[in-house]
Amino acid sequence: MYAGQLTHESLTGADDLEANRRDSTLENRRQPFGRHFRHDARRLTHVSPPPRASDSTLGRHGYSEGVSGAIVEQLVAIVGPANVLTTDLDRYEVDWTRRYTGRAACVVRPADTAEVATVVSWARRAGVALVPQGGNTGLVGGSVPRGGEVVVSLERLRHIGPVDALSRQVTVGAGVTIHDLHETARAAGLRYAVDFGARGSATVGGSVATNAGGINVVRYGMTRQQIVGVEAVLGTGDVVSHLQGLVKDNTGFDLASLLCGSEGTLGIVTAVRVRLVTEQPARVTALAGFDRVEAAVETMASLCRSLDTVDAAELMLDSGVDLVESAVGVSSPIPRAAAYLLVECSAHDDQSESLGAILGAAPGLSDVAIAVTPSQRDALWRLRDEHTPSINTLGPPLKFDVTVPIDRLAGFVSSIGRVVSDVAPKARTFVFGHAADGNMHVNVSGVVDRDVDVTDAVLRAVVAEGGSISAEHGIGVTKARWLHLNRSAAEIGAMRAIKTALDPDGIMNPGVLFAD
Repeated sequence: MYAGQLTHESLTGADDLEANRRDSTLENRRQPFGRHFRHDARRLTHVSPPPRASDSTLGRHGYSEGVSGAIVEQLVAIVGPANVLTTDLDRYEVDWTRRYTGRAACVVRPADTAEVATVVSWARRAGVALVPQGGNTGLVGGSVPRGGEVVVSLERLRHIGPVDALSRQVTVGAGVTIHDLHETARAAGLRYAVDFGARGSATVGGSVATNAGGINVVRYGMTRQQIVGVEAVLGTGDVVSHLQGLVKDNTGFDLASLLCGSEGTLGIVTAVRVRLVTEQPARVTALAGFDRVEAAVETMASLCRSLDTVDAAELMLDSGVDLVESAVGVSSPIPRAAAYLLVECSAHDDQSESLGAILGAAPGLSDVAIAVTPSQRDALWRLRDEHTPSINTLGPPLKFDVTVPIDRLAGFVSSIGRVVSDVAPKARTFVFGHAADGNMHVNVSGVVDRDVDVTDAVLRAVVAEGGSISAEHGIGVTKARWLHLNRSAAEIGAMRAIKTALDPDGIMNPGVLFAD
């Protein structure tokens, strides 16, 4: 029987920050996460992961003999000896949060779509499971091995095509970082709309796999809305390539949309053609304080109705801002308030007057600060961005990425702390996130041995409000056992049927998305 196991370490976390990348050597202490992933032994081979380099014997190409020599030699024949790794694999085996770790048989780094296709075809014949990996910045354990899989790193697929200024599109390799895509667009006077804190490490391919969101969803939508073409290798080993970038193309199923958000369970995205938007030269950011959460949410809704220039609208609470001020020394420019709304607008013309007028007339407003210079904007955004590291100073938190309907948002934000306290009385709950699309990051500190109970309570509370247990980070392995809360048996059955069609041998990212 094939059985892999996740282990978990202390969570340093990075919901929205790029800080604390896992470059340091990790401790070898690995404790059971408490869940095994079983797969059909008739299909998949559990390849013994290698011992650490310090105690391994190196083979002909310098690889650990702990890995099947035949497997290594076969992969070397595909991608070359420099691109099959069996030692020093920590950065491939540990996810962004450092909560989820596993052991890979080896890491293979193909150079292009053809090599990816050859690797997948080989894996089918050998019955070896694959874990596709981009920047490995995921938060739900979906991009790390569970126990003996071959990690397929897309880090070498970094080609960036010329920007098509007429169509405002560009084709990029899956290994291109979001930051580099931003810079490419900016050089052409354009902008790639998806943005989030991990932009320097997160890749385009990974963002497609999880249908990443970020701070600008209210105006531009999720990653899925930016895709106009995709090239990918399916679990069958077949290549599908549709990169023409036609805005109108109704020739059958939209495979790009299907692959977006599939978390590497159907195939491996190797290239993406994305739409770009016009860069808006005038940008203004405001921080407003309110006497209650309901007033902040109502004002956010009013802003989005009145202005079509809102790029971001972030909600923070007094408890979180207070922690940020004490933990990292960042000060709010306005007096303490029950709730805060951080709003950013961009346009060809200055939006300060329009934004200020709406905020000034908002019910429950206590004070407002408007920034117009880059340094002032950065200071306001730090109050939001420093939430994650500040919460981490209290110890490893449980993190939830959820969405609730806007008309239920205020009630959810106000009540979720009590939901947690009913299960874990000593826990502290911090809530912040993307108010304009109902996406909240719920962080629970002080939970030692009630992880599953708290997770169950929080996710069931989300569903009771008509929300989603995953807003932008995916299901991964973390939430697979709760997928049925949001999806009916018929929906899950349909998704499994699609997976069977595109990945008939079940080699693509086993254990992710579905609770096998």
